[in-house]
Amino acid sequence: MVGIAIVSHSCKLAEGVEEISRMMSNAPIAAAGGLEDGSLGTSYEKISAAIESVYSADGVVVLMDMGSAVMTTEMVLEDLDRPNVVMLDCPLVEGAILAAVESSNGKTPTEIAKLVEQSRTTKKF
Repeated sequence: MVGIAIVSHSCKLAEGVEEISRMMSNAPIAAAGGLEDGSLGTSYEKISAAIESVYSADGVVVLMDMGSAVMTTEMVLEDLDRPNVVMLDCPLVEGAILAAVESSNGKTPTEIAKLVEQSRTTKKF
């Protein structure tokens, strides 16, 4: 099953997205939120550890909230020697839930990326 890493400036936000995604799926999911001291920010070490913790031969998809979460994730991926790790450009909560469900359905990182990126235009009402 494809692993899912949730990257946010906030530990609480990342853990909340992880929690709600676990309601929908048994996919491996890890949160990487905030800095080591609990303050807001993005941590290279936390992102790297989250990806490694859910990595398998099936790969990993990474969802980020904004700004430096994206930039720091890009740096981590440049340094990791892992194939099949894909960053997703989508809404964080909706994308994470959809990625978790699709991972449980046996989709690849590339297939998940195509499906999840469509969530950018999904209307809520």
